[in-house]
Amino acid sequence: MKSLEELKAIREKMQGKVGFRKEDADSIRVVVGMATCGIAAGARPVLNAFVDGVAEAGLGDKIVVTQTGCIGLCQYEPIVEITEPGKDKVTYVKMTPDKAKEVIEKHLKNGQVVAEYTSVK
Repeated sequence: MKSLEELKAIREKMQGKVGFRKEDADSIRVVVGMATCGIAAGARPVLNAFVDGVAEAGLGDKIVVTQTGCIGLCQYEPIVEITEPGKDKVTYVKMTPDKAKEVIEKHLKNGQVVAEYTSVK
């Protein structure tokens, strides 16, 4: 069992890492479906890839990575939704950590939707 101080330190570290910070109207929001079906399909490594990739790219001040429960499309999990101010929401399906890295590079950094990951083949 960890001490209360250790648990508080872990909590503070994770809150800053997983996007519990305050959003503003200009924030880009990356939401990973983390219901049971998403987790079973591999959503946790996808969430970690987005959290780490956004931080490594220095985009943490304008991109919030967070998680949600059921998105309602279990057969397409892991699902990631990206919402940008003034643009239509983009839903990526059957995501992997490698696909997440590509989405960070192409979509979040350069504004180009990775269309091949938005539908099931």
